[in-house]
Amino acid sequence: MRKTYFFLSFGVFLLCLYLLFSASPALEYPLGKNDTIPLGSFITWAGLIALPMSFYWGSVKFRTPEGTLYNVLSTCLKVTIFLALLWLPISYGLAGNMNFNFGQEPSFQGGQTAMKLFWGITYSLVLSSLILFILHIVLCFFRRTR
Repeated sequence: MRKTYFFLSFGVFLLCLYLLFSASPALEYPLGKNDTIPLGSFITWAGLIALPMSFYWGSVKFRTPEGTLYNVLSTCLKVTIFLALLWLPISYGLAGNMNFNFGQEPSFQGGQTAMKLFWGITYSLVLSSLILFILHIVLCFFRRTR
């Protein structure tokens, strides 16, 4: 079952990555009654969740950590997954819309400060997942060379 979850998560991540980098028209497909919610918001959200989930399901050391270092790495990955789950509501709160459009408003919501926070959260979710995976690879390499 673990392999199924891994391949499902990794497949969702790759599909989202392809759609985002190819600027697919599916990203702009309107959802909702007023056509104000783009499908791309949910595709991005799925990709942000699928990336750390694929690492979680891909390595037993993240699911059942042994030792202090892997306990820390596992906890950090679980926090990343939790924050990825909250990305959509946090982003909506920052932008004030599901398009995640920011402008020059003097208020915080929808303004430039909120935009910087939005991008900081988005980039940190991806980078933290990748950094945790790279640390895992380095630890596995050093344990094999002993």
